[in-house]
Amino acid sequence: MPDMLISKRLSAIAGFVSKGSRIADIGSDHALLPVYLVQSGISPSGIAGELNEGPLEAARRGIAAAGLTSLIQARRGNGLEVLQTGEADAVTIAGMGGGLIRTILDEGAAAGKLEGVTELVLQPNIGEELVRQWLREQGWYLQDETILEEDGKFYEVLHAVRNPEHATLNDRLYGSGTTLEGLSIQEESDLRLKMGPWLLRGRNETEAFALKWRSELKKLERIVGELQKSGTEEAAARAEGFRRECRLIEEVLSCSQADNSSQD
Repeated sequence: MPDMLISKRLSAIAGFVSKGSRIADIGSDHALLPVYLVQSGISPSGIAGELNEGPLEAARRGIAAAGLTSLIQARRGNGLEVLQTGEADAVTIAGMGGGLIRTILDEGAAAGKLEGVTELVLQPNIGEELVRQWLREQGWYLQDETILEEDGKFYEVLHAVRNPEHATLNDRLYGSGTTLEGLSIQEESDLRLKMGPWLLRGRNETEAFALKWRSELKKLERIVGELQKSGTEEAAARAEGFRRECRLIEEVLSCSQADNSSQD
């Protein structure tokens, strides 16, 4: 069977998996990612984890159709409970909210499921800052990240690794260095967690980054408009907080445009 074609989103996730890594894909659905990784010679073996029977059967069918039943196992279970300690080098979790990904990682870490895992490739649909915060708190280093647009949706993919120098590296990553002035250390750190420290540095696709945050800016402006109609002090205070967030986003986008112009 020829190597399968996968979506732009899954391709970005696969691109962060180190060659030779045994993969555990949590919430694998049709097992497209582990099948692709094994077919491509990136991973020697894989585990496709699913909570529900329907997706689990779909994963099994996909694995069988690819002729990879000896190399990829589909297992039913909640989050990382499908994984035995030491079975995987890399864990991928994609297509879920950031809060759920954080819960899966928390529960898995508490059960010792992440022992021996050297890299995480995570693609939250929302709440990316929750995932970045977890990585930072739990001693992982966000080595890289990317943002892409596919079918009208924006996806951020985070690649974290274990590194003995994680504390120093994370302080540097989330510390000073943006082009924005007048921010406290905490405000700057919060901004990097929310918008992505590497994305703010312009390492990746600036067009998708700008499109996403222009869209978010419009949503925030609509929220401010609704709050203004309320007339209460609480609503006014919330509106002012959202206005400040809008100003920060506008400044980031303005700086990005200026940087792009200077490179042309």
